[in-house]
Amino acid sequence: MSTALALPPTAPARPSTPPGETPRPGIAEPRPTPETGPRWVLPALIALLSLTAVAYLWDLSASGYGNSFYAAAVQAGTKSWKAFFFGSIDSSNFITVDKSPASLWVMELSGRIFGFNSWSLLAPQALEGVAAVGLVYAAVKRWFGAPAGLLAGGVLACTPVAALMFRFDNPDALMVLLVVAAAYTLIRALEKAGTGWIVATGALVGFAFLAKMLQSFTVLPAFAGVYLLAAPTHLLRRLWQLALGGAAIVVAAGWWVAAVALWPVASRPLIDGSPDNSILNLIFGYNGLSRLSGGTGGNGTGFSGTPGALRLFNDLMGGQASWLLPASLVALVAGLVWRGRSVRTDRMRAALLVWGGWLLVTGAVFSLSSGVIHTYYTVALAPAIAALVGMGGAMLWKNRARPVARAVGAVAIGVTAGWSYVLLGRTPEFLPWLRPLILIGGISAAAVLLVAPAIPRLAGTLTGVAVSLALLVGLVGPVAYSATTVTTAHTGSIPSAGPAGTSGPIGGGAPGGNGVGFPVGARRGGLPGPGGTRPPGIGDGPPPGAARSAGGAARSATGHTGATGSSPPEGLSGTASIGGGTAPGSAGATTSVALDTSLRSDADRYRWVAATFGSQSAATLELATGDPVMAIGGFNGEGGNISLATFEAYVDRGDIHYFIASGTGGGGGPGGNANSDAAITSWVESHYAARTIGGQTVYDLTARR
Repeated sequence: MSTALALPPTAPARPSTPPGETPRPGIAEPRPTPETGPRWVLPALIALLSLTAVAYLWDLSASGYGNSFYAAAVQAGTKSWKAFFFGSIDSSNFITVDKSPASLWVMELSGRIFGFNSWSLLAPQALEGVAAVGLVYAAVKRWFGAPAGLLAGGVLACTPVAALMFRFDNPDALMVLLVVAAAYTLIRALEKAGTGWIVATGALVGFAFLAKMLQSFTVLPAFAGVYLLAAPTHLLRRLWQLALGGAAIVVAAGWWVAAVALWPVASRPLIDGSPDNSILNLIFGYNGLSRLSGGTGGNGTGFSGTPGALRLFNDLMGGQASWLLPASLVALVAGLVWRGRSVRTDRMRAALLVWGGWLLVTGAVFSLSSGVIHTYYTVALAPAIAALVGMGGAMLWKNRARPVARAVGAVAIGVTAGWSYVLLGRTPEFLPWLRPLILIGGISAAAVLLVAPAIPRLAGTLTGVAVSLALLVGLVGPVAYSATTVTTAHTGSIPSAGPAGTSGPIGGGAPGGNGVGFPVGARRGGLPGPGGTRPPGIGDGPPPGAARSAGGAARSATGHTGATGSSPPEGLSGTASIGGGTAPGSAGATTSVALDTSLRSDADRYRWVAATFGSQSAATLELATGDPVMAIGGFNGEGGNISLATFEAYVDRGDIHYFIASGTGGGGGPGGNANSDAAITSWVESHYAARTIGGQTVYDLTARR
């Protein structure tokens, strides 16, 4: 990449502007390259995408099933099309996950084709990351040239949180890919005011909503505002096109929401995250306003630090994505100042506003929200940071003859080196020799860049050396963090990039504890912060006798996870257990062999082989056995809190085989309906005999005493 940017000093900086635009005098605008580009572009792009694929696919099975919560839902979707559609965590459709299911659909289709296992679960996420890198390259290249596109793609690929989340089964990977694709189509729309492209932008953002709901909409103010400002057509047409784009969002996101909202409640699963079993409540409450204000979603301070303008730089968030954040902000401000007096349709300014608006609005939401904001959410900032760095590098290179450009470049290099020095200082035992080298290299690169014009005979060579050294200084820190991220197994609900100790005061647990069945991460794991209490009696499940899903009784030949029936991937450590032993197919959490055997005994006769409190506990059991488990209370006690009467009716119907009372993470856990859970537990204890299986207290609900 350094070779790509270090062009010979004699290369002309030929400005090129779209029809009807006039560049600001004295400022050379990066020239869009032809579609074919120079000969070196295609090999360089292939190398970038190949290296990204190798890194993201490297030893994926070491992380097992990653987040067992989503992995269990994927497993359920490979067994039941109803579970597939709703995003149920169990194939008998008691309750959904607490997100919309688009990201699950991709993994579930992979599991249906290749069999459910760690690789088929995580490989689609990795390939989504490769595609995101390619789209960032394509979007930046169109107006700023191939070197800028390659730099932007490389920065995204090397961002530690990207290396984490594109190897993990959370919904962020698909959401980021779709929003990056929307940014690309917006760039295309801005070229000729193409209606089709703006409709495609809306459709992509709408489908991103189905991956992670309202978080995907944080880019909309920037996308809509830039199109309204800079599209090369008259105002009424711009407004009409934006209306069509908005309609595309509604259609792409709304069809599934409408289907769930209109579906008869008695024949669909409960909606996790919604106390009143409403998809709209999940969207605007648990995954909406509560993320901003705290509310029932809990306080996010323990996960990402105190809300404030500098939150993205704190000890918890900083190492995830902020390595080049200062440089991207320098590029944004400098670029906007340079293009401030350009015509309305100026492409340089439009591109800066697209990516800069994405960064600022999304960053502000993450920085100022009082609800649950996890550190890995910052993967949504990585494409914008990468694009701004690529575009800023192109602008500075094109204007390298101007002292002000060199000064801005020196500032960007200096703050990047200084910030990398600070970030590496937070993990002093991790490559301690790297800190001083980065600082010395950054100071040297900035100095050489500034003094090079004073030595005319060597100015071009010295500038190339300074740029190459600057790239090395800027990327070596995040590359080192990404390398340790790629070579470390990650399981649990709160993964974190970088070496151990870079973030997460929670360690292996979270407020509310680490209960039975919760898979403590090989790196980090935990549950969301405590939620608020809810009025009793809300959220009762479907009435007993609801038809068992067609796929609910499906079993593999071995009775384990998926058609392959494979053993858990190697390399897992630090896992929690149910019953104190291990069972095949657990991959990231374990059960005792005795408990596993008991649950799978006559499993086809029951709608659920067991009921327990919390989706994490249920997920552990499901991944171990391949059979559906009722998760009372859902993920965080914000849904699925059935009444005792409803539970009794399920038992009377013979739908549940066993009851395991010690699960946590929902129901009787933080924010759950403790009264209802206590009533269910008390009723079971008084009517059924307890026995210990593999160290776990279990009640056989078919043997009333």
